[in-house]
This record gives sequence, C-alpha cells and structure tokens, in this order.
Amino acid sequence: MKRILPLCLLAGLLLTGCTAAPKETSTPDATSAPDTTLAPPETDAVTFETGDTLPVLSVTTKTPDDTLAFVTEPVDRYVASQIASWTPGYEMPPEPYYEPCSVTLTMPGQEGSSIADADAEIKVRGNWTTTYAKKPLRLKFAEKQSVPGLRDGAALKNWVLLASYKDGSMLRDKTAFSIAKELYTPDGLFTPEATLVELTINGQYWGVYVLTDQIQVNADRVAITKPEKDYEGTDIGYLLEFDGYAETEDALQHFSIDYADNAPLLPFAGDGEPEQEITPLAPNRNPMRTDPGYTIKSDIYSQAQHDCIADYLDAVYRILYAAAYEDKALQYNFDTHTLEPAEGMTPQEAAQAAVDVNSLADAYILSEIACDADLYWSSFYMDVDLGKDGDRKLRFEAPWDFDSAFGNKDRCADGTGFYAASTLWDVNHNYQTINPWLAVLIHEPWFQEIIREKWTAAYDAGVFSRAGEQIMADAAQHEAAFDRNEQRWQQLSHNEAVSELTRDAARCRTEAEAAAYLADWLERRVTFLNGYWHT
Repeated sequence: MKRILPLCLLAGLLLTGCTAAPKETSTPDATSAPDTTLAPPETDAVTFETGDTLPVLSVTTKTPDDTLAFVTEPVDRYVASQIASWTPGYEMPPEPYYEPCSVTLTMPGQEGSSIADADAEIKVRGNWTTTYAKKPLRLKFAEKQSVPGLRDGAALKNWVLLASYKDGSMLRDKTAFSIAKELYTPDGLFTPEATLVELTINGQYWGVYVLTDQIQVNADRVAITKPEKDYEGTDIGYLLEFDGYAETEDALQHFSIDYADNAPLLPFAGDGEPEQEITPLAPNRNPMRTDPGYTIKSDIYSQAQHDCIADYLDAVYRILYAAAYEDKALQYNFDTHTLEPAEGMTPQEAAQAAVDVNSLADAYILSEIACDADLYWSSFYMDVDLGKDGDRKLRFEAPWDFDSAFGNKDRCADGTGFYAASTLWDVNHNYQTINPWLAVLIHEPWFQEIIREKWTAAYDAGVFSRAGEQIMADAAQHEAAFDRNEQRWQQLSHNEAVSELTRDAARCRTEAEAAAYLADWLERRVTFLNGYWHT
C-alpha cells in the first residue's frame, strides 16, 4: 500500500487536529442515547450555494405547509421507548413516516436533470441514528429511477441517504463499499455502491449525504428468488440480518438459533496465545449480555417459511461447527429438515457444500480491516436461495453500516490486533461476545488458505491503496461541499463532545483532517494485517 501522508500530520496538527496514534476511550451503551446535544443553525438563517462538484438532490414535499417535521422530529419507536425508560418526562416523538414529495437530481456541470420532479416518498430510517439532528433517510420512488454512476444505471425504486453524522470524514461507508466491491464482485456477490450528494429539502440546504442502495431482494441487488405476493411455499430466497433489534420485529419476521447447543468457540489471535473459549450465547442468559437474533429482511407470507429458514440456519451452523470442532461431515436433508451424516464427504467438503466459503472469507477480510463496532450486534447480512434455481448455500454479502468503523470508535484504535473472529466487547465494555459466523471456521487451515489467497490478490492488485487514495481525492475535490455541510451541522466543531469517538477521531476539526486520519488509520490497519495474511 502506498504511503499516504495525512493532511493533519502535514499541517503539524493544525488547530486541534488528529494525531497519529489513537488511544481507546469509553463508549456509550447500545441501549443508551448517543450524544445529540449539538444544536444546528436554523436553516433559513444561512444561504448556501451548491452544485460545484457534487450532484444536488432536491426534495420538495407535497404538504401544503412545506413541513420539515418528517425529517426533524421522528425517532425509531424502539429507540424512543428505551430513552423514555430512563428519562423522566420524556415526550415520545413520532415514529418515522413517509412524506409524499417530488425529487430532482441535478449533476454538476450538466444541463437539465438526471431525475426531474419524480414522485416519491421519503422518511427517516435507522435505529439510534434517528436521534441525531441530521438523520438518515429512505427514498422510495413511485416509478423506478436510475442514479448516474450507481448499479450500472439500473432503474430502482428504493434508495438510501446516509447522513454520516458521527463520521467526520463522511467517507467511511463509501470506503467500505469500494473495498467490498473489489473483494466481493469476482465471487458474484452484491455490495452497495455509493455516491456523495448535496441534499436540499423544500429549498433549504440539508448537507452532504451518501446516496446508496437499499439492502433488498432484487435482481440488481441481492439476486435470490423473490416470492409472488401471498405465496406460502418454502422454495424461495431468504435475506437475513444478524440483528440485536430482531425481537422488536413482528413474530413472523424474526427468530433465534442455539449455535450447536451454545458450544464454545476459540477466538482468533493470529499466531499469538489463544484466547479463552467463549460461547456464542450468554451463559445462563447473563442479564448483562444481550444475544442478537435474526431478522428476515425479505418478504415471507407463512409460518412454514419462517420455520424453514430458522431450521435451515440452525442446521448450517451445526454443519460448520461439526466440521471445525468435531471433525465430522454432516449435511442437511431438505425433505425431512434434519441433519444426517454426509457419506463420502470430508468435513471440509461438507462445510463447502453448506456455505459459500468464498463469501465468508470476503466478509472476514472486510470485517477484519474495518473493525466495525457493530459486528457483534447488527448490520451483518446473509442470504440463501432455496428456489428451484438456487444453490441452497448460505452466502454472506450486502455489507452495511460502517460509520463507527475504521478507527472512528475504539475498536483496533491504533490499527493493530485481530478483531473480526475474536472476542468483541459490547459498546460499554460490560461483557464480551463474538460473531459466531466469522469465528466458527477461522482456525481451519483450508479456510485460512482461502483468506490468504484472497488477501494477497487484493493487496497486490492495489485494492487497499486505491481506497486510501480515493479518500484523499474525495476530501480534496469536494472540500467546498464538506465545508457547507459543516456550516449547516457544526458536527466537527464539537467533536470532542461525542463520547463514542476515539480521542483522535474527536480531535479532527475539518473534514480534510478527518479524511486524513481515516486514510492514515486504514494504511496502518492494512500494514498490520498484511504482515499476517500476505503470502
């Protein structure tokens, strides 16, 4: 990876800019409200000029009073109820709702609009991010629309606008998606694509957003069998999220598995001293520890479909555990929904028959680079196609939610250490847990060889150095837009008030400094991992 000299280092730590060696700090609990004390300026107090380097996405609501309540007031219902539980007198806000609107997308330097006055609906989306002043949004067009530069021009109804409120660089999600695309695409896997835009709502400037894909079953996204409405057969595709919020969903849309009777896993520490074994679920359901379940993110219409995917996922994990820890080859009988010996197969072959191991290796590499703080909790997607043309293998694709990753939160804060298949602290350091899917095969020599081959090919092809170069290029090219966003939201000006950031992420005072810190952290992280995984 080429040496990228951070701007904040070049500036000699200009102002109170980022430092080179971040140290870990404490973070708020996932069930506590994030810091939202920053008061953004009134939008009618400042006039902003837009459109010099970034596309401008203009949203105009169709309500008579041009209300902005839909984008300023809603908070996710579960999150609001948690805040209410410890906040006397807390007034419950409205939950996110769709607001009818028209949308225009104008590209810089081009005559006319790529999207002109298209009918749509827009609403706040997300969980704890809905408590921030600048909220992420979901955009749903009445008719399919293409976005220049995304999905090869495919026309789609659903798009997402990520606010990147706590990411001073505003480039962490975009960086993760760009790395993932180069890793995942050769294996036929979906990863979101992203572009930066400047958003206006009812003529008021709303800042820089990351316009990206909605995670959904679609021929141009997660390409698995989609059932017709009200179809109740089990021969369909299933999109799943490993999700700490699963139990807030309707009963038909979530389930849990027991991970081979909660059998212990050995965390991964490279060639160092092995860590103490840890179980995927809390022993005796420790009240300090919350165990994520699974949310079914695709359409299902029957209890049979729910039970089918729950039984299948439980069986697949047992197959992997038996292969790695018991030296047994098992297979799933789809007719009887039971496990049975896989005659004529080695344990490795049984694992490879159940899971797309290339996708699992891709997911490990991206997760290990990013050190995503949510890895133990949510936004970790997988899917299987049980349709007539499906391969019936569990796949790991659709990486998501990296605003706390890449050194922004205190995970691998100095860029070193093994993380993705190791013990993971919850956000308040109250308990340790693990991502069972990334850990279960990690000690298998044949699986490590897949990771080494993939890592070496990506490193030698410049995948990681290109990501670092793109961070700095985006920061330089869109400096004026990032400055406008800072004027609008003043999030970097008060970074040190946001307790969940690492000390040195919090010290960045401009987007340029935050981008330089991100690029430098990425370089240090890749250098550390390359020392182990490169052949």
